[in-house]
Amino acid sequence: MQARSAPSAAPQQARSPPASSVEKCGACGPGFASPLDAMKGPREEIVYVPCIYRNTGRKKPDFLATVDVDPKSPHYCQVIHRLPMPNLGDELHHSGWNTCSSCFGDTSKKRNRLILPSLISSRIYVVDVGTEPRAPRLFKVVNPEDVFWKCNLGYPHTSHCLGSGEIMISVLGDPAGNGKGGFILLDGETFEIKGNWEKGDEVPPMGYDFWYQPRHNVLISTEWGIPKCLGYGFDPNDLKKGRYGRRLNVWDWTTHAYVQAIDVGEDAAPLEIRFLHNPDAAEGFVGCTISSAIHRFYRTERGDWAAEKVIQVPSKKVEGWLLPEMPGFITDILISLDDRFLYFSNWLHGDIRQYDISNTRQPKLVGQVFVGGSIAKGGPVTVCGDEELQSQPEPFFIKGKSVPGGPQMIQLSLDGKRLYVTTSLYSAWDRQFYPDLLRDGSVMLQLDVDTEQGGLTVNRSFLVDFGKEPEGPCLAHEIRYPGGDCTSDIWV
Repeated sequence: MQARSAPSAAPQQARSPPASSVEKCGACGPGFASPLDAMKGPREEIVYVPCIYRNTGRKKPDFLATVDVDPKSPHYCQVIHRLPMPNLGDELHHSGWNTCSSCFGDTSKKRNRLILPSLISSRIYVVDVGTEPRAPRLFKVVNPEDVFWKCNLGYPHTSHCLGSGEIMISVLGDPAGNGKGGFILLDGETFEIKGNWEKGDEVPPMGYDFWYQPRHNVLISTEWGIPKCLGYGFDPNDLKKGRYGRRLNVWDWTTHAYVQAIDVGEDAAPLEIRFLHNPDAAEGFVGCTISSAIHRFYRTERGDWAAEKVIQVPSKKVEGWLLPEMPGFITDILISLDDRFLYFSNWLHGDIRQYDISNTRQPKLVGQVFVGGSIAKGGPVTVCGDEELQSQPEPFFIKGKSVPGGPQMIQLSLDGKRLYVTTSLYSAWDRQFYPDLLRDGSVMLQLDVDTEQGGLTVNRSFLVDFGKEPEGPCLAHEIRYPGGDCTSDIWV
């Protein structure tokens, strides 16, 4: 089922349809009529951030933090509410909504529940963010036994709402920790497990993230690795043994059948996948972590799907590190709502990059800033060979604090002018690559974005320090806005 190389389809200049009048979130059903309407939506005032205590040595449950990001607020850059989970060791990771812009126009739907899958425990928490957005409360817990027995799946990762009102969650593997690609389907009203989304006997060997686009009858999922291997940390001996993903997996949206695999290279570990927001566009980008490459995927003239590498972050020759060469380690990517800019984070090198993707086949680097990482001057790592930099970057300080870790999860404001950044990847890997994170806690930063010419600048007045939490330093991960954002909303 490996996809053969195909002639490149003519690149589509993907732009959203002309914007109609901007609807307030919820006025005509959840979300916005189009991506360009969303760009005119309200400025974010609070964000939700899962915070993790697993592997920190602190016997505390993970919690959902509500962070004030309104510059006019007296509580700016502060955690204003904490919702602890009722169990230990969950490893909250990525979150999603009960409904989003895929249901726009359905006035019976409200974006009032946040879905929080637990990567390690396989629990799924449903949080009420509608009753009091600034003080969420727990609404329902889906027990791991239900996930195991009803779906034969485990290690849930990405949650997306569907236009049908259902909720779909991708997984990394089966209950025993073996790799397996599949999807949990939840009822959008009761949040009971309905079963598996996928149909047929054939499934991919691994799973991770996904994005769907009904106009092209397609869902594409990615592969991180085998849960029982990567769960304890990154072991270089696992490389070349088929324990990390290498494929984009293509599904027929209508029949739910697995129809094609696109090989993006051995040990590539393709993680976050994003279609262009314009629902007419049959293309998008995926970030490959270990190979540190960005691939553009697209529908070919034959009607199948293919991928081509369009960005390669060169590894740096180093001393004083795990391996003689250090990859950039692309861990998160996103696309601005007007499909003009692509952003991604290099967790190990420590930089965030902005590319102009007006020509999707030839992204152009227009912004870059270092905010931590493993190659700063004065640290344990010496860079001996570097294709990009003349010297190692300066250590990153903000408000007098030396920031541990590297840039990881990113989220863009609806208008594209502010990029939020957190520094924790996954507790077991944090412990290995950035042990200071477990001692000092992670942070959330904000970058100002030049949306005209391109460019990134650190906002020196913004810092959320999760090292100062009442229960001790914790690991902050993904960022969500109450009204939806460019990594959770899908237009159909």
